[in-house]
Amino acid sequence: MSNIDWPSKKGLPAAQQKAELIAILDKAVAIRLNAVVLQVRPMCDALYASKLEPWSEYLTGTLGKDPGYDPLEFAVREAHARGLELHAWFQPVPGASQVGNLADPAQSSRQQAPRPGKAYGTHYWLNPTHAEVAEHTLAVILDVVKRYDLDGIHMDDYLLPLRGEGQGWKLIPFPDDDTWEQYQKSGGKLGRSDWRREAVNRFVERLYGEVKKTKRWVKVGISPFGIWRPGHPPGIAGFDQYEGPLR
Repeated sequence: MSNIDWPSKKGLPAAQQKAELIAILDKAVAIRLNAVVLQVRPMCDALYASKLEPWSEYLTGTLGKDPGYDPLEFAVREAHARGLELHAWFQPVPGASQVGNLADPAQSSRQQAPRPGKAYGTHYWLNPTHAEVAEHTLAVILDVVKRYDLDGIHMDDYLLPLRGEGQGWKLIPFPDDDTWEQYQKSGGKLGRSDWRREAVNRFVERLYGEVKKTKRWVKVGISPFGIWRPGHPPGIAGFDQYEGPLR
């Protein structure tokens, strides 16, 4: 995301990208790590060859532009050659970092039906309570599990969008009224927060089961927030991950 670690900037030649990645893997070996986690889906894009989502702009500077090699295939091969496990990291629902800088809709699943996205504050998100969003995200991850010799897959903690702030730093409700109304009309009885959490619960359960059915040895993980709920244990304060998103 945003070229924080690798590649060091957009648009580097493939040879330089590979050299930077090899340097990271060699460093991992030198400090006696046993696994490397590579983010492969920052924002409904792909740092690997995909028919489901476009090439990431963080590789070439242009969304959808082929970098001339498959970074994930290269990373897996080079990591395994060094005795390292290679785990793939996915962002489940972020669609774009800035609403005003969205790429050509024809190139990106961010704006293509049936994967409805929502402009939310300064960011763009997929709606995790929409059934087609869950289906697409599951398909993306399973596609990678099937085609690459991974040792694990992990998801970021963005399983629900963080609450957005508008002008004057006012809290912005996440715009999922459409799926909420559909749920209520279908006879759903959960409260809104529980309904949102249940959508995540169902997705995680399906993901774990499908990954293990496909390749039982592939590890499955989720990055947790540091705090579950303030006051657990007593004296702990901070962001309420259980209730905070989407409020």
